[in-house]
Amino acid sequence: MQTKSNAFALATLATLFFVVGFITVLNDILIPHLKVIFDLTYFEAALIQFCFFGAYFIVGGVFGKLLEKIGYPLGVILGFLLAALGCILFYPAAFTASYPIFLGALFILASGIVLLQAAGNPFATLLAPGNEATALTLVQAFNSLGTTLGPLFGSIFILADVTKYATKIEEAQSVQVPYLGIAGVLILLAVVVYLLKLPDVRERAKKVSNENRDGKTSIFEYSHLVLGAGAIFFYVGAEVSIGSFLILIMKDVMGIEEKVGATYIAYYWGAAMVGRFVGSFIMTQIAPNECLAFNAIMSIVLIIIAIAFGLSIDFEDRENIAGKIMMVALLAIGLFNSIMFPTIFSLATKNLGKFTSQASGIICMAIVGGALIPPAQGLMADYFGLLISYLIPVLCYIYILFFALKGYQAK
Repeated sequence: MQTKSNAFALATLATLFFVVGFITVLNDILIPHLKVIFDLTYFEAALIQFCFFGAYFIVGGVFGKLLEKIGYPLGVILGFLLAALGCILFYPAAFTASYPIFLGALFILASGIVLLQAAGNPFATLLAPGNEATALTLVQAFNSLGTTLGPLFGSIFILADVTKYATKIEEAQSVQVPYLGIAGVLILLAVVVYLLKLPDVRERAKKVSNENRDGKTSIFEYSHLVLGAGAIFFYVGAEVSIGSFLILIMKDVMGIEEKVGATYIAYYWGAAMVGRFVGSFIMTQIAPNECLAFNAIMSIVLIIIAIAFGLSIDFEDRENIAGKIMMVALLAIGLFNSIMFPTIFSLATKNLGKFTSQASGIICMAIVGGALIPPAQGLMADYFGLLISYLIPVLCYIYILFFALKGYQAK
């Protein structure tokens, strides 16, 4: 009965991760959309990710402590409702066509996503003792399903033909109905989770602590958590930064229209979905840290290939083979990003027991990498070009490689 209950709870968490991925990836659609409306620089456009992922740093630690008191199921419900509020605020934001107000609505939306992440990740690992990395990778595959479908949704309902809008305000208002629809779904999910009465696993976390008997009294005494939080910072920063500029690099380097480019982003996130489903099986055969190291190396290689071929593009070549190789290389990074977040999370929180919810809050704070790395790449793109700016994600993957080879070891 307990096994069936856990399986049902994991299925519910898979829905949660789908929603988180779907909403988060819409930022990749908003960046080129709002960049045109408000005539933004690369740096200013990247502030969308700064405000969204900045919420992880500001409220992540607070939510981690909150979950210790209210439990994971209630945290999931409140997360859905808070995210719904952020979506609803897009409606008045669009009426004013004010970029700062859009950013404020994004921050509130992101706060709800933070609470969902802070509750969902440790919830999944505690429901599958001994198979933490596999279970979290599997349910997070549905996060990638959301990030795959999100760009297609955005290309249809947000990146519409701008010629049909008479004013910039009308163009800005194209986001109103899509985000109101998402708000309705989030509220419905909150009601469903409330009715399901998911199990509270806080007692199981305390039991793990008692069995470990490691004598540690502070979460910061676990070096693998501290280094793992750094790995999350750079992983999220790299993944978000690469996705944020994909549409723009296709437009600026390849001449591909934004709406068409949005459909290509689905391949980037779709590759991550495939990688997570496959990775959940592979990690039953190969150590998770070894998979992580291999994927970090492949991501570095792919970015270097993309930069090299992108710089050698001959614009008089109708076939534009170099440009196509550049695009394929960048999109293929999604496949190797696939298992990184769940693997790093499970390695960083392994055997933390009663500190698990607090650790989840800290790791959520580390997701602020998604707020800081894209503007850094945007700033580099403004000065040195968009292609060269992809060296920023390379540095991120080098740190992840270190964590996979050395930093993950619990002491």
